[in-house]
Amino acid sequence: MKIELNPTERKYLKALAHHIDPVVTIGNNGLTESVVREIAVNLDAHELIKIRVAGDDRDARVAMYEQICDELGAAPVQHIGKLLVLWRPSDKQRIVPPKTKKQAKQ
Repeated sequence: MKIELNPTERKYLKALAHHIDPVVTIGNNGLTESVVREIAVNLDAHELIKIRVAGDDRDARVAMYEQICDELGAAPVQHIGKLLVLWRPSDKQRIVPPKTKKQAKQ
């Protein structure tokens, strides 16, 4: 079950993700079990991650994005080109996105 974000939360997370480098690359073999495990490990460690997808098929990238979010309970933050940005709060929850615009400005 993936997490749904409101526009304010999404905007905040996109701004944080701007300077992050991709930590996982999905190669020509696609979304294998080991890749999903690696994404889960990185989500636990960082909460907000970027993933680079090697394929040129946009529909396949969108399908992978949805599958990752559903399997790992992550929130889709941004899909731009071959980069996917995901967020999933960990137990310690270091990143707390604001719920409203007013909270974001404080």
